[in-house]
Amino acid sequence: MIARRKKVRIETERLSLRLPVHSDFRAWSWLRDSSAEFLQPWEPVWAGDHLTRKSFTNRVYWAQRSVAQGTALPLFLIRRSDDTLLGAITLDNIRRGPAQAGTLGYWIGQGHTRQGYMLEAIQAIGHYAFRELDLSRLEAACLPENIASRGVLEKAGFKYEGVAQSYLQIGGRWRNHVLYAMLRADRRGRTDAG
Repeated sequence: MIARRKKVRIETERLSLRLPVHSDFRAWSWLRDSSAEFLQPWEPVWAGDHLTRKSFTNRVYWAQRSVAQGTALPLFLIRRSDDTLLGAITLDNIRRGPAQAGTLGYWIGQGHTRQGYMLEAIQAIGHYAFRELDLSRLEAACLPENIASRGVLEKAGFKYEGVAQSYLQIGGRWRNHVLYAMLRADRRGRTDAG
């Protein structure tokens, strides 16, 4: 029996959110490399082979396996007007059973910021997660000083929930992160804490 690959494609007004494919390598490596100074303060330290074809090939296979197993939904943001790769968004750590939750992570190339693309992507993946995947809760975390990331989460409907001490290693050291969540049936009012 041959296993069929799940094809996930989410269309928005300006974007196609889809799984990475091998032919994305050049666009991905160029975007990551040209945006490295912009991205690295907010991310774990890049491995020495981060921008290599082999590393990217491993990402593509991981994405395919994750979708097939239902554990993650790693998608590229492709601008529909010119088929340009803008960044990526991943719904990861999908938990079933009583949790029905997942964790959101994302990045965008430096030249594509402040144009509403990530807000559009977050709203689309939230809709997909609640409607198609039947999740109840989406979580996200970012560094407290990452004002842009906090702002896009809040605009998308995520609410501040607190601070996680030593949450992730960023730039080679353990860093606190502010935690946000969006609920499928959210009756909480706007929170100004944090």
